[in-house]
Amino acid sequence: MVTPNLSAPIVLQAAQAVAGDQHYPAGALYVVATPIGNLGDITLRALQVLSLVDAVACEDTRHTAPLLRAYGLDRPLLSVHEHNEAEAAADIVRRLRQGERIAYVSDAGTPGVSDPGARLCLAVQRAGLRCMPLPGASSITALLSVAGLATAASEGPAFEFTGFLPPKGANRQAALRRLAQQAHACVLLEAPHRIVSLAQDLAALGQRVVTLGRELTKQFEEIATLPCADLPVWLASREHRCRGEFALVLHPVIPAASSRSGGLDGESLRVLALLLQELPVKSAARLGAEITGAPRNALYAAALDLKKA
Repeated sequence: MVTPNLSAPIVLQAAQAVAGDQHYPAGALYVVATPIGNLGDITLRALQVLSLVDAVACEDTRHTAPLLRAYGLDRPLLSVHEHNEAEAAADIVRRLRQGERIAYVSDAGTPGVSDPGARLCLAVQRAGLRCMPLPGASSITALLSVAGLATAASEGPAFEFTGFLPPKGANRQAALRRLAQQAHACVLLEAPHRIVSLAQDLAALGQRVVTLGRELTKQFEEIATLPCADLPVWLASREHRCRGEFALVLHPVIPAASSRSGGLDGESLRVLALLLQELPVKSAARLGAEITGAPRNALYAAALDLKKA
């Protein structure tokens, strides 16, 4: 993040004017969302809370200290990350019982989702103390807001948050199989060193649509919506596209009645896509029919569509 050219006292005065009248009870943990890239995405209420707490617990003090300074804040920092969260939680509970206000922030976005914070909140709740959320920036909701999902409530959940898949082995393969079987939208997160591998895995889903967000809210943000089959080529088309942090929305399966698939379900299409990686269209359709029991003609038509993609 780049330190903005702004007058910090004015920002904090605005935070006080807008959010200062709210009651902020003592002995509570404040779970504060911070920007995912653009410093302008901090909320005024977050600034107000960060200015009045007794200490800020954070995933990485080296990251949080300059973040606070960018807004003209200087608070004591407590290191709470995935490797010490259980031990650090006990100390925070002790401080809360003494009447302190403690804020918790992760390196970026909303804590406790894919970042540390969940075990800390659980420990605080089990101690009978309050956890108060301060919503804000999130790559998940940011990408969903522009992905164009329009799933009717009667068709099941609009989306499922999947997050990071297991990096390798049987657990990853099981997660990919489950992902392919979900008819509704799924939200994924991925790191730059694994995005190519994820793109290759998702390519097996053929014409199923995916929206990818790279470096969301930052200067070189990119958002693209395309078939899963095209994702590896899109990433490889420009060298910089494998850099940065990624969020992906795997769109719902298109109802089979509106396509050439002739009533095929998601599992039949998934099996067909996998067979097409090794077999010609005719052989994949024949074997797919034997495995799934789906109509051979419908599988053949769908295989032609996948090959064309």
